[in-house]
Amino acid sequence: MFAIMTVTGVDHTGIIAAVSTALAELDVNIHNVSQTLMGEYFTMILHVAFDEKAVDMGTIQEKMTEVEKQEKLVIRIQSQAIFDAMNII
Repeated sequence: MFAIMTVTGVDHTGIIAAVSTALAELDVNIHNVSQTLMGEYFTMILHVAFDEKAVDMGTIQEKMTEVEKQEKLVIRIQSQAIFDAMNII
């Protein structure tokens, strides 16, 4: 399954490491990533893939909630199919 993840928050060292480590622990593969700074704010969009038989979206979001709290971020994940449906004109 493919999903889109967004990460936002005040920039600081270790954001990418924290997010990618948590994803790796769940065997979620990062296919593409785009990140930038907007003033003092860090923003990142990830295109990820995972075996939904091994891990579900709820489990991934729970794991990312731990990262959110630790790193003071906002992290959201949604199915790529839903993302595509919402953005097709």
